[in-house]
Amino acid sequence: MHQLHLPNDRGSAHAQVVIVLPVAFLAFFLVVQFAMWSHATHIAQAAASHGLAAVRAHNGSPAVGTASARSVLADLGNGPLRDADVQCNRGAETAFVRISGTAKQVVPFLSLRVHAEAAGPVERFVEPGR
Repeated sequence: MHQLHLPNDRGSAHAQVVIVLPVAFLAFFLVVQFAMWSHATHIAQAAASHGLAAVRAHNGSPAVGTASARSVLADLGNGPLRDADVQCNRGAETAFVRISGTAKQVVPFLSLRVHAEAAGPVERFVEPGR
């Protein structure tokens, strides 16, 4: 078979590649960035849960909860979670842990915040019959 080449078609494939390839790369990196943010959020939530378990225990304190959350972050958070900040609070009846940071940046100029919270009642001794 003989292929017909039109004079105006020369180089059109190159122009399509120049346009489509960067868009395809950007779409791929956006998917990777979302996965990085999702993983960092799960790490922050796991650290908040561990911190809450420590701070709400019978003899727990905000310092113990912060140390527990930071321990989990040190074990799990060296990859996707950056600049993590841990805040623990313990009141008379409730305890609260908040973790915030940023997901590792894959796409330039796209910085995604990570936020996780955990709250629950404080364990306390109650005399029988009360």
